[in-house]
Amino acid sequence: MCCMMSFSYLQASLTNDATVSVNRCLWSPEGSILGVAFSKHLVQIYAFNLNEELRQHLEIDAHIGSVNDIAFSYPKKTLSIITCGDDKAIKVWDASTGQKQYTFEGHEAPVYYVCPHFNGSIHFFFSTSTDGKIKAWSYEGLRSRVAYEAPGHWCTTMAYSADGTRLFSCGTSKDGDSHLVEWNETGTIKQTYNGFRKHSLGVVQFDTTRNRFLVAGDEFQIKFWDMDNTDILTTTDVNGGLPAFPQLRFQKDGSLLAVTTSDNGIKIMANADGQRVLRMLEVSRSVSKQSNSNVKAVVDSTRAADVKPRIPKETERIRSWKLTEIVNVGHLKTLRLPDSTSAVSKVVRLIYTNSGCSLLALGSNAVHKLWQWPCDERNPLGKSTASVAPQLRQPPNGILMTNERSDNNPEEATACIALSKNDSYATSASGGKVSLLNMRTFKVITTFMPTPPAATSLAFHPEDNNMIAAGMKDSSILIYNIQIDEVTSSFALL
Repeated sequence: MCCMMSFSYLQASLTNDATVSVNRCLWSPEGSILGVAFSKHLVQIYAFNLNEELRQHLEIDAHIGSVNDIAFSYPKKTLSIITCGDDKAIKVWDASTGQKQYTFEGHEAPVYYVCPHFNGSIHFFFSTSTDGKIKAWSYEGLRSRVAYEAPGHWCTTMAYSADGTRLFSCGTSKDGDSHLVEWNETGTIKQTYNGFRKHSLGVVQFDTTRNRFLVAGDEFQIKFWDMDNTDILTTTDVNGGLPAFPQLRFQKDGSLLAVTTSDNGIKIMANADGQRVLRMLEVSRSVSKQSNSNVKAVVDSTRAADVKPRIPKETERIRSWKLTEIVNVGHLKTLRLPDSTSAVSKVVRLIYTNSGCSLLALGSNAVHKLWQWPCDERNPLGKSTASVAPQLRQPPNGILMTNERSDNNPEEATACIALSKNDSYATSASGGKVSLLNMRTFKVITTFMPTPPAATSLAFHPEDNNMIAAGMKDSSILIYNIQIDEVTSSFALL
């Protein structure tokens, strides 16, 4: 009842003018704000707290005509909302005060979609218009940095992979031909994905999950692609009831997929991890109030993601499954990793890459070794498995990634290692200076923080690869900025 009453502002907005419809609803990244774009010039912002009702915070007269899309960004390190509309303009507003911060002009047709992104401290965004133009905008100079031509030359949406390294777009032409593509950094199409119906009568919507899958709603079905394979992976009609072009959206962890139905409802698809979450929610009765709503849960075995979801604390204690005990040794698989090098030493640190495709080892001799699982017929997803042997990747110049070591008892030195979020860089130490390693070129980029004391634990900042936290042997913790080669802050544990 509380949730229904909290949407009274939205209901009133639509009741006052029956010709007004909602073009876009979007939660802010931290979930404290809901932004709503309307088909007539307005954007409304609602504040949300788990212990309170949804309440209207701001109403912005944003554009002349329809507001076609909204997005959230942090160009000034504070939350802003980006809007675009039929007046061909893009505007950026302070999400707290509603004050206009920027106006971007340059499109020659109504702006259909905005896609914000950032690279380190640099924030920018892409926009698409109904004439098929794609522009990338910089907040410095308020200008378009590049302009692309979208396949189909009509309505196009864009999305990055979870690690922010790959850019995709999906659009439909006026003739009904849909195009799902990946872009190079140079603005050219890297690859085009197959499997769309020809001459459709609507605009196909899509989404990405983690760094592995693409999904689109087309032809009364949900279609899946592996990002690294242009041929369609699988399809499902979710037991029927889908519109010709269903709207869809992955949950952040990729284990649940929400899909609209033809009767104005929603179906929830779940992989194995998502099924566990749904079962826990059912046991804890956290979804009992939804029994009279038009939301249907559909458990689907589609391989939509391979990631452990975040489990709410209140449901962590209520588990509806038991661990399977291995009683037959035939269920166990072992695999010795191949190693053709002469550098043999005790493994002191071992870490999987975030993608799950590689394994990085640090030896007591301060040498790093990287094994990568191949992507082939036996292992189409390229994931780590005991059924397929990985390959030891060798640096082209034969020089191994090696840390500096302390002069005293190097075999007994404390070793530590960490990987950046995109797996491009590693930082490690073996009792001497901390090394920054390029995982693509197998080179030691630089060393920093000379001893003593030695580093005993390392961690990359989850969003900024230039910031590293280092725990030291003297119980101090240092925050090191690679770009300026300085320790920016430090503190000691009592």
